[in-house]
Amino acid sequence: MKKKLIFVLFCILAVKVSAQNLTPEYKKLSRDIFKELIEINSTSKFGSTKAAEAMADRLRTAGFKESDIQVIGPDTQHKNLVVRYHGEGKLKPVLFICHLDVVEALRDDWSVDPFTFLEKDGFFYGRGTTDVKNDDASLIVNIIRLKKEGYKPDRDIIIALTADEEMGTANGVNWLVTNHRELIDADFCINPDGGGGDEKNGKPVGLGIQTSEKIFVSYKLETKNKGGHSSLPVKDNAIYRLAAGLTRLAKYDFPLRLNETTRTFFEKSAEIESGQLKSDILAILKIPPDTAAANRITAASAYYNAMMRTTCVATMLKAGHAENALPQTAQATINCRMLPDDSPDSVMLVLKNVLADNQISVTQINSTFRSPLSPLREDVTEPVTQIVSSMWPEVSVSPVMSTGASDGKFLRREGIPVYGVSGMFSDMDDVRAHGRDERIGVKEFYDGVVFTYRLIKALSTEK
Repeated sequence: MKKKLIFVLFCILAVKVSAQNLTPEYKKLSRDIFKELIEINSTSKFGSTKAAEAMADRLRTAGFKESDIQVIGPDTQHKNLVVRYHGEGKLKPVLFICHLDVVEALRDDWSVDPFTFLEKDGFFYGRGTTDVKNDDASLIVNIIRLKKEGYKPDRDIIIALTADEEMGTANGVNWLVTNHRELIDADFCINPDGGGGDEKNGKPVGLGIQTSEKIFVSYKLETKNKGGHSSLPVKDNAIYRLAAGLTRLAKYDFPLRLNETTRTFFEKSAEIESGQLKSDILAILKIPPDTAAANRITAASAYYNAMMRTTCVATMLKAGHAENALPQTAQATINCRMLPDDSPDSVMLVLKNVLADNQISVTQINSTFRSPLSPLREDVTEPVTQIVSSMWPEVSVSPVMSTGASDGKFLRREGIPVYGVSGMFSDMDDVRAHGRDERIGVKEFYDGVVFTYRLIKALSTEK
């Protein structure tokens, strides 16, 4: 009996170890595809079409039918790739999205060439190595692998690699769901760009499942005055009036409001925090939440503060027309990140009340829309948790609300739930996406490829 138990434990351990090791064939393919994508400059200036076509060629070579591969977009330079892997039709399709475009990277700003794939000191360097060509490569290599293995999923698997996410334009996911929803219509969507794992001191510590994201909206504040000569100053000054209003806004915090995602997030956070911060997190989970605890959290962590409430911050100022004249106009731009259930009108009302000056006008600058919270579904969260537990036993899995934005908002708007999930881990204290010398750990990349393979299979098989 003892020998049998040892054998079983050995088999379990062997499965866990082998699951995190790619065969030489797929390890090479992963690296080759990753390198190819990094060395295609897909900034907005050059567009994503070349990258989309390159991945389409990979799929054709692997045996995908031409009818299952679409390279389409509103113009020749910024096209999207959509591929469908047919299943048995027992369930509605599952959609995976990832963007092909990257932000600009100047050679003079980097210590290496941003568009030359480089492996150095245990890292892969290049623009897009973390945002988000690592996951583009992972999706392509894994769907090719599944094809070669003859995998028969219970549902169609759709992969859309899109353009212009970084520019926030009407192309990409927004264009596809508006003009060709039939190509990407799905039961739910996995968006690796909205997820990922965190490392601390070289060790994986947490992985998030993004179920919602804040909504971007900006406002212009403006004061006007008759002005005059600067040698004859008066108290009624456009700059002073605006500055006084901004000072009141700087001291204001929107009400604390937790939803299903953020409540669970803070419950998980309390498990890994300690001391006063742990106590304060537990205190805000009470009903009603402890206001003093919330204030301490706000002071201690900008990230936790952003997870608790809508935020508004002054980001730009413009005033006056000459150094020897009293200002006739003063303007400020206020950028707000709203909770998913907030609205631009309600935020504007709060701003006016806080500014408390009817001579400061408030105008919404950009249009926006509501992007509802995606419900926590066990058929998504359980497979993710199980895979993470088998690959990284010490890692905590938690739902998160993104304080930024991704293409997931366009699908949520149209009624397709989106979950930001990726098995790619990076140093939480060394975030280089959009920055200098962007990089990902070599081991972290290959482990992420394995995670994606297991996740695709888990989500496309009927339980």
